[in-house]
Amino acid sequence: MSLHHKLLQRAAEHNPIRIGLIGAGKFGSMYLAQVPRMPGVHLVGIADLSPDTARANLARVGWKPEQAQAASAAEALKNGSTWITDDWRAVVSHPQIDLIVECTGNPIAAVDHILEAFVQGKHVVNVTVEADAFCGPLLARKAAQAGVVYSLAYGDQPAMICDLVDWARTCGFPVVAAGRGHKWLPHFCESTPETVWGYYGLTPEQAVRGGLNPKMFNSFLDGSKPSIESTSVSNATGLAVPSNGLLYPPASVEDIPFVTRPRSEGGVLEKKGMVEVISSLETDGRQIPYDIRMGVWVTVEAETEYIKNCFEEYNAHTDPSGRYFTLYKRWHLIGLEVGVSVASVALRGEPTGVAIGWNADVVATAKRDLKPGDMLDGEGGYTVWGKLMPASASQQLRGLPLGMAHNVKVVRPVKKGQSLSWDDVAMDTSTHAYKVRHEMESMFAR
Repeated sequence: MSLHHKLLQRAAEHNPIRIGLIGAGKFGSMYLAQVPRMPGVHLVGIADLSPDTARANLARVGWKPEQAQAASAAEALKNGSTWITDDWRAVVSHPQIDLIVECTGNPIAAVDHILEAFVQGKHVVNVTVEADAFCGPLLARKAAQAGVVYSLAYGDQPAMICDLVDWARTCGFPVVAAGRGHKWLPHFCESTPETVWGYYGLTPEQAVRGGLNPKMFNSFLDGSKPSIESTSVSNATGLAVPSNGLLYPPASVEDIPFVTRPRSEGGVLEKKGMVEVISSLETDGRQIPYDIRMGVWVTVEAETEYIKNCFEEYNAHTDPSGRYFTLYKRWHLIGLEVGVSVASVALRGEPTGVAIGWNADVVATAKRDLKPGDMLDGEGGYTVWGKLMPASASQQLRGLPLGMAHNVKVVRPVKKGQSLSWDDVAMDTSTHAYKVRHEMESMFAR
């Protein structure tokens, strides 16, 4: 039975999936825009540091005031409305909420929210992929121990890439490469919140109209977010990552099967079975026609002459050899698609992407020379960007995960372009995030 029919059935039985949302910012607002249009779900509670901002965002996406006037969870459950609070613990601990959508974008706080949700027996759809990147494998294990489901969020590119990889493997195709698109030139790694909109292709006026956060969007532009997302994909699929960071080969959709081949066959990959990101810009900055900038893709291989002939007979676009074929989705709709994860987790008990091991990591790397006393400001900021590397390399370096490089003091000089280690900073070791990360490092010690 399809997820939609299962949702309709839950609606007919007056037994909706009861959801709690933590964080009603940009991503959360996109999900909120779809909630009233989805059968079989009831958003019982929204926790946000600013309830007034949450209400304003609800109004902006089309909710009527009476839909979010409940004074408590009990009232919301009674009349089918939504309760708004600044107390995330009250939402997570409510016994009649089935599933938590973690949507804050704050990785340190997200770990707190997710761990408490497990304690309370709640499933979790984690939109804050930054947290998954530095401790997702352990979060997945803790969810299993608690008897709940932990999942990446569909609509975000990692879960959609995982879906394509699963399609390929279920069909019996070996996955040669998988990933997303991105607008990339090497100097973008130095971008700051002051330069982001010009590089990104938006005016400051468009950014204000959309309520867009320059630091958050800069984390996409400077390569941090592609590295973060590639880390989650690698850990969820077992695909390897480049030994010295993403390559961002430029390619049109038409050229992806040509580019995403092993180097020995004319492509860019170190070997078959890797994560990579395709640039929508030529190295001289020219825009590539029919690019994959906002999309996801998977390249598979025909292992026999018969399968290769099938590709040809059905006019599948391949590389010149006819053996490598790329399936893609050119767009993703971000928070508008999170309902797929909510339904999959609650109705099938299946995540839309979850770590199965620790293969990759994303390490904070200096955007400029850093000196003792400087404060790191995390992904998208002025001080560091995220470099993708194999987990084994990060362990050898004692790499500082990007998701934990927020409001952290530098204690020794770090050169521009150098990846930071735990020894370069003074960490707050009391947070759950720090403890979980070190527990994971110990668990996967090599």
